[in-house]
Amino acid sequence: MPTTTRNARPPARRITLLVATRKGLWTLVSDTARSRWTLAGPRFLGHNVHHAIVDPRDGRTWLAAARTGHLGPTVFRSSDRGRTWTEAAKPPAFRSGSGRTVDHTFWLTPGHASEAGAWYAGTSPQGLFRSTDGGATWTGVAGFNEHPQRKAWCGGDQDGTPDGPKMHSVLVDPRDPKHLYVGMSSGGVFESTDAGADWAPLNRGVRADFLPDPAPAFGHDPHCLRFAGGNPDRLWQQNHCGLYRLDRPAVDWLDIGGSMPKRVGAVGFPIVAHPRDPDTAWIFPMDGTDVWPRTSPGGRPAAYRTLDGGSTWRRQDKGLPASQAWWTVKRQAMTADAREPVGVYVGTTSGELWGSRDEGRTWRCLARNLPQIQAVEASGG
Repeated sequence: MPTTTRNARPPARRITLLVATRKGLWTLVSDTARSRWTLAGPRFLGHNVHHAIVDPRDGRTWLAAARTGHLGPTVFRSSDRGRTWTEAAKPPAFRSGSGRTVDHTFWLTPGHASEAGAWYAGTSPQGLFRSTDGGATWTGVAGFNEHPQRKAWCGGDQDGTPDGPKMHSVLVDPRDPKHLYVGMSSGGVFESTDAGADWAPLNRGVRADFLPDPAPAFGHDPHCLRFAGGNPDRLWQQNHCGLYRLDRPAVDWLDIGGSMPKRVGAVGFPIVAHPRDPDTAWIFPMDGTDVWPRTSPGGRPAAYRTLDGGSTWRRQDKGLPASQAWWTVKRQAMTADAREPVGVYVGTTSGELWGSRDEGRTWRCLARNLPQIQAVEASGG
């Protein structure tokens, strides 16, 4: 495992948060101390914005995935840090005659650092798309979308999560642009080593209370998948059935949710990695019992952090509501910046944006009264 470099101190810069909501896109910009924040927006007011992200390769290009009411799903692109936007000339769409229709683009991922202008998009229902011109035009990755096992892996397009089945957590190995991972709700985690020409399930060791025992190779419901900071051979997974870690080249996931308090459980949507320390990650549990209310357990929201690869988890709730806070955090709505100490940010289903500039030890509310927050992404730092 690479040497941890968490003590390296990048120069202080302002942080920009892109806040995607059910009714538009907002930005939140800090001062260099991350003590004062300025809210701006909305863009795309009334549009259901599922994801918005800054291209780390240039810092200027922003992409936003939106479902625009009666006009349908699309992707918008800005090349001037959000000042002006252009709609994709050819947004993600399944092949004509396939019998499938994209309901919305759910996830956006910049391509490899060596591939300027390359992007990936995951959709609902489960589909994978690629752009090589900065998001202006998109084509389906046939190796997945046309794979003979795709329907067996994913089920029918009508199956899956309450707001539709989806492909999410598209990861590109920083060492190899041909090495890709995706997560699917439902379907599971899949891996390609040939730029998406073929795929294989990667779900061994993940239990599933809704699947036969022992669990099959696919049909699982990962909620979020992330590379560990500083070590792309380690992956973190927040799953419908708990928390897992995978250390490649192993293919068996390790259950790391057992040390979570039983009254809280290990179920949630997001998982966030420390940008430099492969042993550190954050989660935000939700109530996944009985009818799955999707609220903070007991109305007492908290992040939990591990410093030892998931062997132990510690509650972090100082500054968060102590009671009667019945919201949760969606899978894309928790993120971290690259500062030292790391800033951690969560957007809630009740439209609040909370931030910590000391790695989750203390929290404060940065914005209120927004629409339901779907995704938060950080840039700068």
